Amino acid sequence: MGATGYFTHPQCMKHEMGAGHPECPERLSAIEDRLLVTGLDMALQRREAGPAALADIELAHGRMHVAALRGLSDNLRDDVAAGGPSHTALDSDTSINVHTWEAALLSAGAAIEATDAVMAGELENAFCATRPPGHHACRDKAMGFCFFNNVAIAAKHAVERHGLKRVAIVDFDVHHGNGTEDIVAGDERILMVSFFQHPFYPEGGSQSNASNLLNLPVPAYTRGMDIRELIDMMWIPRLEAHQPELIFISAGFDAHREDDMGQMGLVEQDYAWITHRIKDVALRHAKGRIVSCLEGGYSLSALGRSVEAHLRVLADV
Repeated sequence: MGATGYFTHPQCMKHEMGAGHPECPERLSAIEDRLLVTGLDMALQRREAGPAALADIELAHGRMHVAALRGLSDNLRDDVAAGGPSHTALDSDTSINVHTWEAALLSAGAAIEATDAVMAGELENAFCATRPPGHHACRDKAMGFCFFNNVAIAAKHAVERHGLKRVAIVDFDVHHGNGTEDIVAGDERILMVSFFQHPFYPEGGSQSNASNLLNLPVPAYTRGMDIRELIDMMWIPRLEAHQPELIFISAGFDAHREDDMGQMGLVEQDYAWITHRIKDVALRHAKGRIVSCLEGGYSLSALGRSVEAHLRVLADV
């Protein structure tokens, strides 16, 4: 079996959206601490990500969206230098500081570099421990703590730059990946499968009936065994039929029963089981190639334990 990469960058810790915000730098610290205390870090190939090229980001996002975010960042830097406020709000729960632009480029860059390394055969699979997350970022809009859609950018990179004919995106965050849906709907090269709590943020849940999407709403308090049944009945047949040459994971761990951002009932063993099922498909159709990117997960202890469970399956340890 091949190696598992672990892509991150210290600059991703500098992006923050204000005191008390749940999408905080401590999320990455909780993961790092868990890997150290369990010794799992020794089983991973650590790599420091570089920033994504704007041309790659524009595979998934409109040029005006990218330019607007860069302009906001430049203006904020000038305001801070003049003694102004430290943040610029994009919506009621999403804001930038002077480090957000670079962190967002690095978060997308990690997903792209992980894809390149997996495609080159240097790694069998990889996990990107970066922030900001991405799956709410639409083609032309930042929202829901997200600025650039890391997984969608990497999936577009895989089909456009590497010439893959079929890839899949698996999203197990408690919130619907509306941004990913917005970007990939109708692109038959990219199959997206997900489950998400509904009704919940974002309002309306899945909005598209495109044939390349299988987005499954589930009620609050759904437990792991029900999710496992849905995956076996709904996800796996679609993934098998698609025969993806590379699988991307939007790895949000906020469906954990200890996470107050959602009201679902998953535990670490459920994330391990889900990862096993994804890995089985990847081994059959994609030479084991998986690129997983951190999305949600806001209970720090549960996040660390859940990422550990996910990585143990990816790394076969």
